[in-house]
Amino acid sequence: MAKTRETPHLTTPDIVTGHFRERRGYATWRPHGTNDWLLIYTASGKGRFGHAGGQLVTVAGDIVVLRPGTLHDYGVEPSLERWQLLWAHFQPRPHWLPWLHWPEPATGLLQLQLGQKAVAKGIERRLSEMHRLAQSAARRRTDLAMNALEDVLLRCDSVNPAHAMARMDDRIRAAMDFLCRNMTRKILLDEVAAHCALSVSRLAHLFREQVGSTPQQFLEMQRLNRARELLEFTPHSIKEIAYQLGFDNPFYFTLRFKRLVGLSPRDFRNRLAARDAR
Repeated sequence: MAKTRETPHLTTPDIVTGHFRERRGYATWRPHGTNDWLLIYTASGKGRFGHAGGQLVTVAGDIVVLRPGTLHDYGVEPSLERWQLLWAHFQPRPHWLPWLHWPEPATGLLQLQLGQKAVAKGIERRLSEMHRLAQSAARRRTDLAMNALEDVLLRCDSVNPAHAMARMDDRIRAAMDFLCRNMTRKILLDEVAAHCALSVSRLAHLFREQVGSTPQQFLEMQRLNRARELLEFTPHSIKEIAYQLGFDNPFYFTLRFKRLVGLSPRDFRNRLAARDAR
């Protein structure tokens, strides 16, 4: 199928959700994927996911997760002409990553087939609740939606056939923990590698393979997510927050924050203040 135009996508700060009922002609094409993770649950109908080796067809009860940087080539499976899907673009919490070692039909394309198992209906209900919460006016709607998604991933983990062999490398877990504990200072990759008893090249390879991003990207994401919390819950200036989180230059911090969130730190804080004043 000829691809004419890439499907637009904004950077996801934490979670963006949807519930679509699509018919023939619906398709998404992002040749380089996105920098977040994408979960798609087929509630009814059939979906089609293209990959380098062909295509994967999903039916009711199937869940697909696309890792960061993985081709997005999906849409309604032509023979059925309809597809109902619940989806979430999300940035996983670090402790979620071991739960995302699913069977991998193609590189970066993960799948669980729940079929008619009772757990499937429970997962569908929680995904619907996740979407409702994400779209609500609740003050903590993002946290509530992330909580619902965490519940979904835990339920999936309980029926994951790859569970017994899906252990994240302890050295990569140690690297993630080291980065999170030291995010307020400058960290060199050599230092992380030494902490984990790995070479720099081996650390970089294993980290991307198991986490879906480079150590530097992971660290920046943790810093920027922490920045959102500090902007909301502390009176610290933007300059203070930048230095506190290991950014040498407040202007660079502002650029990176805006790229992730879509707002400058000042505009983000002002929007929160306006919301709370309502």
